[in-house]
Amino acid sequence: MKEEKRELRRNNKIRIAKFISQKGITSKTEIASALALSMPTTLQNVKELVESGLVIESGKYESTGGRKAKALSIADNVGFTVGMDITAHHIMLVLVNLKKELLFQERLRIPFSDTFSFYEQMGAVLQAFIDKTGVVREKIIGVGISLPGIVNKEEKRLLLSHVLNVQNISFKNFQTIIPFPYELENDANSAACAELMEDANNTIYLSLSDTVGGAIYLHNQVYPGENFKSGEFGHMIIKKNGRPCYCGKKGCADAYCSAKVLQKACSGSLETFFQKLKEQNSTCLQAWDKYLENLAIVVTNLRMAFDCNIVLGGYVGGYLEEFLSDLNKKIINYNNFDLDTSYLKTGKYKLEASAYGVTMKFIEHYFDTLS
Repeated sequence: MKEEKRELRRNNKIRIAKFISQKGITSKTEIASALALSMPTTLQNVKELVESGLVIESGKYESTGGRKAKALSIADNVGFTVGMDITAHHIMLVLVNLKKELLFQERLRIPFSDTFSFYEQMGAVLQAFIDKTGVVREKIIGVGISLPGIVNKEEKRLLLSHVLNVQNISFKNFQTIIPFPYELENDANSAACAELMEDANNTIYLSLSDTVGGAIYLHNQVYPGENFKSGEFGHMIIKKNGRPCYCGKKGCADAYCSAKVLQKACSGSLETFFQKLKEQNSTCLQAWDKYLENLAIVVTNLRMAFDCNIVLGGYVGGYLEEFLSDLNKKIINYNNFDLDTSYLKTGKYKLEASAYGVTMKFIEHYFDTLS
């Protein structure tokens, strides 16, 4: 019985710490109400968290009425995580604290190669990045590595990546290169964690980056599939005998909805494309209209299959908010089952989504191990 009570107290403390981290700033009253805890239980746990140095009281919390309560937040410098997103041509790095604040980011053009020298370079880049941030290495609680492909997290193995043109690569020996705890995750799943962690239940995440991918978020967790292959939306065929895809098939959504399609249209970067689009460049306007038409088909197919919210993310997703009405009009033409497209939203992140999202597991684990 004593053990059960001890475990209950520990779980309450974990729930409170996670709630404070998620909210950013909150109050004891809000914690008690949101988590259905008694005020004495809340006060005792908050007191212990403050004494441990994990939580700080600073200033007053703006409430809807009554006396202003003390503002509670996670301390700034308790611990940090680093996210590394590996793509075919770049390494993206971010530093995140336990408040889930993205503090630093850096994107380096380093082409991937399955060689020991590349993996050594990953380690060197990581160490240099941490040095630039000024964070004490002892406060790094873990490093998340995001990869474009099928990942077996338990075995720390990249099973297959068409993007990187590799298969069955083990990352178990990385401990000699990266002197921190580390985990692997699929890039689209990582981006989904970044976009959906605050408010999502039964949501499809569609990643529109240099490749098209995604994640299925059901019952508050990512559904990985029986063979870690779920969410490969980029390889749904939307055009019979259509454009060739890097996977070897023809007519895949990736060949019509990746960021590369837009970059090719303007012979430049994605930023250049959208700048020319704002300037009413005729070539870009035409390419964009075709892009939205194809994206509307993909979105409609996902809506028909899953009947839940859809978030558009990735490189292109970061630009879509101001064009959402144009996309909605095209979707309505394909979808006779929904009266509106209120189920469709755009993501908050661009290049940093996967690197940021892959850090979340370490933050959750940190709170889960509170005593």
